[in-house]
Amino acid sequence: MSEKKQSFNPYLPSWEYIPDGEPYVFDGRVYVYGSHDRFRGHVYCLNDYVCWSAPEDDLGNWRCEGVIYRKTQDPFNPDGRMCLYAPDVTKGPDGRYYLYYVLDKVSVVSVAVCDTPAGQYEFYGYVHYADGTLFGEREGDEPQFDPGVLTEGERTYLYTGFCSVGDTGRSGPMGTVLGPDMLTIVEEPVFLMPSEPFSRGSGYEGHEFFEASSIRKRGDLYYFVYSSIVMHELCYAVSRDPMKGFVYGGVIVSNNDLHIDTYKEAERPMYYGGNNHGSIVQIGSEWYIFYHRHTDGTNFSRQGCIERISFREDGSIPQVEMTSCGGNGGPLRGEGEYPAYLACNLFAKDSSVYTGDPCGWLDDRFPKITQDGRDGDEETGYIANMQEGANAGFKYFACEGVTEIAIRTRGYCRGTFYVKTAWDGPDLGSIPVDYNNEWTETKGRVQIPDGVHAIYLEYRGHGRASLASFRLICGE
Repeated sequence: MSEKKQSFNPYLPSWEYIPDGEPYVFDGRVYVYGSHDRFRGHVYCLNDYVCWSAPEDDLGNWRCEGVIYRKTQDPFNPDGRMCLYAPDVTKGPDGRYYLYYVLDKVSVVSVAVCDTPAGQYEFYGYVHYADGTLFGEREGDEPQFDPGVLTEGERTYLYTGFCSVGDTGRSGPMGTVLGPDMLTIVEEPVFLMPSEPFSRGSGYEGHEFFEASSIRKRGDLYYFVYSSIVMHELCYAVSRDPMKGFVYGGVIVSNNDLHIDTYKEAERPMYYGGNNHGSIVQIGSEWYIFYHRHTDGTNFSRQGCIERISFREDGSIPQVEMTSCGGNGGPLRGEGEYPAYLACNLFAKDSSVYTGDPCGWLDDRFPKITQDGRDGDEETGYIANMQEGANAGFKYFACEGVTEIAIRTRGYCRGTFYVKTAWDGPDLGSIPVDYNNEWTETKGRVQIPDGVHAIYLEYRGHGRASLASFRLICGE
């Protein structure tokens, strides 16, 4: 039997842009459903839905299942002018799989259906009240957005909502119960928690609901996972009832590692954050959080990541770090070549909590993960725009006998990459680089002690370097 592949972050190929990941285990395979961004896209979610899957016991071996649903299949969108926003999937009481989504310019919930988890979904209908009125179009309805679903018996719980800061017209995320036809509302919508303008004294202050409703059940507890008003964090609330009583629990992950104080100050960003969306899932005996990060210096080319999480005895979830090895079950091997796009920390002398300015483009002062070619080209990603003081961090590696590091770079640059095992740690080695229009490998001696370590590469010098990969070399 061949050795399993290591599992990295992002867990899909670097040329694939699947944010808003909703993971499920069906018949021994993990399936991830999400939006589909376009490399160099000008808005979110420009592409059709695709599905990726992996064996439950081999999270380094993902397979593309192909396009499962096209945006032109919705009767409201025959010309494809609207985008398919974040979906969710549930297995109905009839054994079929139901895909729930909202188009970007229509405030109703659409549903598609398929006999298998990753086959060709067909349009099925719109969520509606018993009298046929579409949910979202009845007087007093609030706009529908980012559906999350959970089926128990013949009841399907549907969660939706979008609540920006200061918008008094949005009350909070909604919970709705659908009947066995997966379309008809059988219990009136209720609000699960207050939006930001109405949150004083609620326990949600500072982490109020923004978007990205997702629901999971563990034991007798329902976990409502959502993106908060600061966008970069995925938070959760807990209840023993799927339709009421949710209490704020905390932050599960932030896509710039804010609040983490184990290796830095709590409020220091270590990546360029932005909106976030994902959920938790049990895979084998472990639980994971799926989330996304931003690339290419823009908000519109996002990639899925995964981290292992734990539960305290009271059911609460400690916040986890962003890593390069989230689904691996432990550190990566401390030898061999690793692509630079695995960087889980990326920052310059001037740090930034968010990716880009209001127009969506990251300032040229900052490094970014990108790729060559066009959307769909299977070009391996790399880090561009490494300037004076820029750092790329990779976590974690089981190092033993590492004596050299080789890097592949290109660009109009003349300087040195310094190797560290902590972002603010001492230099343990150096690798000079010079102007080159082609990817060129250079080496340097290092003194990395044996053990589990992060690897940080800091550029100091002139110009802007691009970093394709690094190679850990063991020997005398």
